Amino acid sequence: MTAAHAHAADALGTTVHGPPAWGWHGRTLGHRTAHPVHGACWLRLLSLPADKAGGKLWEGTERAATAFPGVRKPALHQLHDFTGDGYAYRAELTAYIDEPLLSANPVLRHELALTDTWFATIRTSLSAIADTSTDRTAVRQEWITRAIPEYTGHPAPEITEWTCAHGDFHAVNLTEGATVLDWEGWGRAPRGYDAAMLFAYAQLAPDTAARIRRELAALLDSAAGRAALLIVCAELLQSASRGDHPDLVPKLRSLAEECARSPE
Repeated sequence: MTAAHAHAADALGTTVHGPPAWGWHGRTLGHRTAHPVHGACWLRLLSLPADKAGGKLWEGTERAATAFPGVRKPALHQLHDFTGDGYAYRAELTAYIDEPLLSANPVLRHELALTDTWFATIRTSLSAIADTSTDRTAVRQEWITRAIPEYTGHPAPEITEWTCAHGDFHAVNLTEGATVLDWEGWGRAPRGYDAAMLFAYAQLAPDTAARIRRELAALLDSAAGRAALLIVCAELLQSASRGDHPDLVPKLRSLAEECARSPE
């Protein structure tokens, strides 16, 4: 990955500096770069086995570049695709966003001092995302039907309200300036899915979680919102079964119970 990233930087004429940022299980690698035309940039490299190149994750950033004009996100400058050693690579050169991330980990383990303006911008972004028409899929009913009983012990809801979602809406992909990063997985999901993910990942920071719930009550405090929360709990419990965020599990189980008990 490091050699492929260096190759991509050369191909795009940009100079790498600063520390690396590895994505989930090393599937992506990002670096800040300096480009002679675009200035400060971020070069993100995605890798997949050569026979699996293409599809939703591969095209996510490219398609998001024009799909969400009303959302704060990095501008996409260039793409570069290549193969080597049995892998396909896609390099994405985007504008560098000089704003701190909310957290270095999706699981929020410290309280945040988020402003009213931040929440207003996030609500606007979530509305714009939800109103976007798409043929992409982030969450499937088939997975919901199977996973919720398996990981929460509760019956799975039949989702009737579907909207577009970012699909990975947590503190690593949000900045203190309310810019939304990492657009590879966006697509149709149950209404309120993004708000539910942000809230569920914040359970170890109770004051921030309570603020998120108040500010995004229109998305979370409804039958659709409770269904979305139950779905996200199942998703994060599935991830925990593979060794991720074990400290979050008790909070997720409590949240799932609360959602299952709530009236329709």
